[in-house]
Amino acid sequence: MSSLAAAAIEAPKIEYGELAPMLIVFGAAMIGVLVEAFTPRYLRKSIQMPITVLSMAGAFALTVWQAVKGVRNAAAMGAIAVDGPSLFIWGAILLLAIVSVLLINDDDNFVAQAAAVPGSAEEDRAISEGGAHTEIYPLVLFAVGGMMLFPASNDLLIMFVALEVMSLPLYLLCGLARRRRLLSQEAAMKYFLLGAFSSAFFLYGTALLYGFAGSVDLKAISDALATVGGQDSLLYMGAATLGVGLLFKIGAAPFQAWKPDVYQGAPTPITALMASGTLIAAFGALLRVFWVALGNLDTEWTPVLWVIAILTMVVGAVLAITQTDIKRMLAYSSIAHTGFLLTAVVATGKSAQNASALSGILFYLVAYGFATVGAFAVVTMVRDPGGEAGHLSRWAGLGKRSPLLAGIFALFLLAFAGIPLTSGFFGKYAVFAAAVSGGAVQLVIVGVVTSAMAAFFYVRVIVLMFFSDPSPEGPTIAVPSMGTAAVVTLSAAATVVLGVFPQPVLDLAHSAAQSLFVR
Repeated sequence: MSSLAAAAIEAPKIEYGELAPMLIVFGAAMIGVLVEAFTPRYLRKSIQMPITVLSMAGAFALTVWQAVKGVRNAAAMGAIAVDGPSLFIWGAILLLAIVSVLLINDDDNFVAQAAAVPGSAEEDRAISEGGAHTEIYPLVLFAVGGMMLFPASNDLLIMFVALEVMSLPLYLLCGLARRRRLLSQEAAMKYFLLGAFSSAFFLYGTALLYGFAGSVDLKAISDALATVGGQDSLLYMGAATLGVGLLFKIGAAPFQAWKPDVYQGAPTPITALMASGTLIAAFGALLRVFWVALGNLDTEWTPVLWVIAILTMVVGAVLAITQTDIKRMLAYSSIAHTGFLLTAVVATGKSAQNASALSGILFYLVAYGFATVGAFAVVTMVRDPGGEAGHLSRWAGLGKRSPLLAGIFALFLLAFAGIPLTSGFFGKYAVFAAAVSGGAVQLVIVGVVTSAMAAFFYVRVIVLMFFSDPSPEGPTIAVPSMGTAAVVTLSAAATVVLGVFPQPVLDLAHSAAQSLFVR
């Protein structure tokens, strides 16, 4: 009995209170699955929507409370880091997810019956009967839970599990567009296949680093860099393949090929969720791996990330100019922004304690996230006979048909371009200033040049909307639902407020960055 008592005393504890925000989201997702299984179809949406929004709002409130309380700990036997950056990222993901769910709540974006062949009688009957895929809500909750776990993982195996929990629901959600069904299903298949390759690279890199360090714990890997000798091949191959998996998730070149196709084919509310929440989560995971586990290997990976950052900025800016589809243009814009964020990651390669750079990255992710969700919300409202008006020619004269909507979209484009008095200006200033202080002046020069190139295609769309005559057959403006109108209003307000009064959020980001990462 005494030995059993001693074992019980020494058993590691899992700090459920510190993991409460994630547990609430995952718990709500499982409740949503039960609702799908045991409630009548006509009641499901009226149950699923409140569960989804209230669970994420509750998780956000707990995240704020933990941040105010100053929780800083490696929870779950050290596998999950609950620290300043994690809490800030959780709050950003939850806010953007709540806003995205307001878009997702509009049934007009999703197919009535996914199993039906596009254009078939079964699909027409499902539409006429008002069919809706309410399982979208638990899938979104699982994806959001994975987004929260991914950047907080202090262990590569937990990080891999989080990657799959985040990605698998998104693979399904990408194929559920109501219109252009074949394009949507093609996007889902491409995302699944390329995502499977990236997961394989991530897992292979994890195995190699385990062979090098004898552990998958990030701190143990960092410690092994100074003590393990004669295993350089395992270390370098493991770091490279692990990096490929992470760079795929953020859409950095040359691993960006999935982004334009997936962004174009997925239902636009799901595109908004991926373009904001997934990017934040993936950057958080990348920072944790490269700064915590591989921080002492910076002389090797910094030159590689230099090349990737430059390539990402150039590819995103140049290829965006050639696009004729609005969602593909925004996808390449996202790639360019990924390159801008990488400048701050590269600049801090020699100093993982650079809180200024980390706070700049966190602010940029929030500012870009709100502008992105707002831009895609506007896209859902501009229609042609085939659904959303994807081709840029259909946006000609939008400013004369709907000056308010065109003006709001122009605001988001100017924020992407980094024009003063928008959130994008201070976001770019924060990361570029960090890069300059870190000695990456050449990288900042490339960033400024590619920003000027990117401004061209943003301004081109603005000119098209306000200084071109609308064609007789389009576009039309859909009457927004209350959710869509709220998303556009909140996103526009956030873009203006963060551009005029950025200091409160900058202070929050700086405060979160002070603890850096639990090691």
